[in-house]
Amino acid sequence: MHNLLTVKETAKYLRIPLPTVYYLVQRGQLPAIQIGGRWRIKKDSLDKDVLKEDRSGQPTVLVVDDDVSLQNLFKVFLKKIGFSRVVVGTVKEAIAALKKQHFDLLFLDLKLPDGPADDVYEAAKEIDPDLPIVVITGYPDSNMLNRILAKGPVTVLKKPLKPEQLKQTVRILGHKEAIKLAA
Repeated sequence: MHNLLTVKETAKYLRIPLPTVYYLVQRGQLPAIQIGGRWRIKKDSLDKDVLKEDRSGQPTVLVVDDDVSLQNLFKVFLKKIGFSRVVVGTVKEAIAALKKQHFDLLFLDLKLPDGPADDVYEAAKEIDPDLPIVVITGYPDSNMLNRILAKGPVTVLKKPLKPEQLKQTVRILGHKEAIKLAA
């Protein structure tokens, strides 16, 4: 990718809406220059300044599970350790969320009401090959889990989940902010 991005390319690269890019450029919060009346955003400055700040901020977690009590457990636990979180219950919502923003961690239930969890896994790995994925399942011997494990390494948590398992998983995956809070 070249060093100067269009506003549209920047929106896609940062996974934020187009109007937000214009808003940030106009307020000088994105490293941009004007060429022939059009904004161009400097990719190397974006990587160095903007995305670095993003990474040192709150880690963001996507939780994909249709079980309301489990969703609540995640919401409470992740809030307590200072994580920003998006909790959804379907394959469709999960893929939409992945396209919209960057996540540092993905918790993925295998049994979803509108399709196979491997669709979410594949979309996540296509968008961010380095995204750590934690599979949560009550069926650790399922074919779907075997299919996902064949595609690459994942952490597997067996249901019913306990907050202690979540703490340990977050610690193992190396989120320093969480380690302090979860200890």
